[in-house]
Amino acid sequence: MQQYSSLPDQNSLIDATPKLLTTIEQLRAQLWLESSLNQLQSRLNDCLLSACNTVPQAGAAQAEIFQAVVNEINSAVHSSNLALTDCAVGIALFQPQETVATVCYASHSPSPNSQPLFVEVLTAEKKLLLRLQEVIKLEDLQQLEHQQPQSAWRLADDSGNVIGWLIIATASLSSDRESLIKSQAQLRSQLMARCARYCTTALVQLRHILSWSQRYQQLSNSNQELERTNQLKNQFLANTSHEIRTPLSSIIGFTHLLLAPGYEPTRERQQEYLNIIQSSGKHLLALINDILDLSKIEANQLEVQWEIIDVPLLCSNVLALVKEKAANKGLKLCLELEPDIKTLVADPLRLKQMLLNLIFNALKFTSEGSVGLRVTAKGVFVHFTVWDTGSGISQEDQVQLFEPYFQIAKVVAGGVEGTGLGLAVTQKLAQIHGGSVKVESEVNRGSRFTLVLPFKQEIGVGGDEGDEVDEGAKFSSFPLHFTPSSSVEILLVENDLPNADLMQIYLRKLGYQVTWVKNAGEMWKTLTVLEPAVILMDVCLTDGNGLSLVQQLREHEQYRTIPVIVQTAMAMKGDRETCLAAGVNDYISKPIDLPLLASLVAKYSKAPTSLDGE
Repeated sequence: MQQYSSLPDQNSLIDATPKLLTTIEQLRAQLWLESSLNQLQSRLNDCLLSACNTVPQAGAAQAEIFQAVVNEINSAVHSSNLALTDCAVGIALFQPQETVATVCYASHSPSPNSQPLFVEVLTAEKKLLLRLQEVIKLEDLQQLEHQQPQSAWRLADDSGNVIGWLIIATASLSSDRESLIKSQAQLRSQLMARCARYCTTALVQLRHILSWSQRYQQLSNSNQELERTNQLKNQFLANTSHEIRTPLSSIIGFTHLLLAPGYEPTRERQQEYLNIIQSSGKHLLALINDILDLSKIEANQLEVQWEIIDVPLLCSNVLALVKEKAANKGLKLCLELEPDIKTLVADPLRLKQMLLNLIFNALKFTSEGSVGLRVTAKGVFVHFTVWDTGSGISQEDQVQLFEPYFQIAKVVAGGVEGTGLGLAVTQKLAQIHGGSVKVESEVNRGSRFTLVLPFKQEIGVGGDEGDEVDEGAKFSSFPLHFTPSSSVEILLVENDLPNADLMQIYLRKLGYQVTWVKNAGEMWKTLTVLEPAVILMDVCLTDGNGLSLVQQLREHEQYRTIPVIVQTAMAMKGDRETCLAAGVNDYISKPIDLPLLASLVAKYSKAPTSLDGE
């Protein structure tokens, strides 16, 4: 009789126990693996967050990630049953085009007496020591990556380029524990492979963070610079408005006074008023020239005329121009010139402009004492030092002194005239000449501005003959007187009535016959009854363009040889060339330099001339 047939077989339960234990061990291993990886991911996130907040150097942030990977792997391995075999972790980095890598990061064994571990290259039957600064060949690393068990995993950047290797070294155990070693090796392999991927991902994210941080910093700096420039320009516009209104008030006021019915000033008083009007007009022109010069320089459109300059003569002329201003303030002017300094290759007009800017500044900020110009030679450079006994400049203000639109706060508050462009223009002109401007100053102890220029220019001496700037300077300095010649007919085509009146009065006073027309239509009618020796052509007319009219004149046989001089407010680089290309003989910019106008008319009309005193 069969009993207890429904009870389970006892042997079957016993046979199932090892399978259950195996499953539990697998789950425990999997749990350990995921926990270790989570811990590493958390640590890497902390590194990336720190990089976002502090914007460190790229090398320091990358080093923090590498060290975190090594530390977390070492901690994970030695906190589990994997510690049955002693392990060491390292990262070897190498540069592109290199054939070796250097161990830059390595873990420390928890046992103080542990010796450095070796990585076995099985195919080459050699061992590689895993310690800091150890050099490993690239071919050995590649073998470690492909052998079983795997001992090296590559680390790549966001472009897929290998930058290093994650390496693990383990101590050998006895053969009776071979099955345990094999299972540990598989688990370590999974850990290392995934850690390598985590590390690569963190490095890619770090590069993106650093790139974004750099762009943010650049945008932030750019915004700050734009805001600062905007504030300076607003200040410049306010100062410029004041600078324009002040001389305009004098011009309009004294003109109104001279035109007032019933007011008959004496000849001396009338001469005084006219001098004030002329001085105010020159001040306005200087202001416009400063703005125009800075615009030309920034647009790389400033023309320079290289010449051999007589340095002593130029310095004497410069001081002669400021002599009256210094005398009005009771200041002494000094000139010290080394006797060996004779000539210099530079643009004479621009050199004079730079020296005048520096000397006028010195006079402006000096209430008593002296202002001087010292010229010395140092090697292949000549130093023009303008010194004064004035109020001096603080170190804080010296930093921004040569920036466009900048003015010292106390100077602006004190009502001292200026636009804040003079020093900026001077420095840029010096740089164009291959030189520089330096400043030394102490508050209440005066200032020393030194213009440093080379004696010679690499491009050589000379320029375009007939250059407008050079010719204008020459004739303004040495005005010509003209013998009246009532037979010379001048046709003036000018849209602006005040300018037309000015040129008519001046040229008629010199003895020319001047016929004025306002537009193109009147010009063509006049040419049917008049044969002018010279045509003065305005570029902007109500019914056409003056340059187009010149081209039309050159198409007619009877007008082709008549000299044409254009007068225009166009004063930028290339404007003169544009006029000459249209068939113009010469060019003069507004405001009209009357001596220059007279010399050009004399040149092209063949009128007889004589110099001063002859």
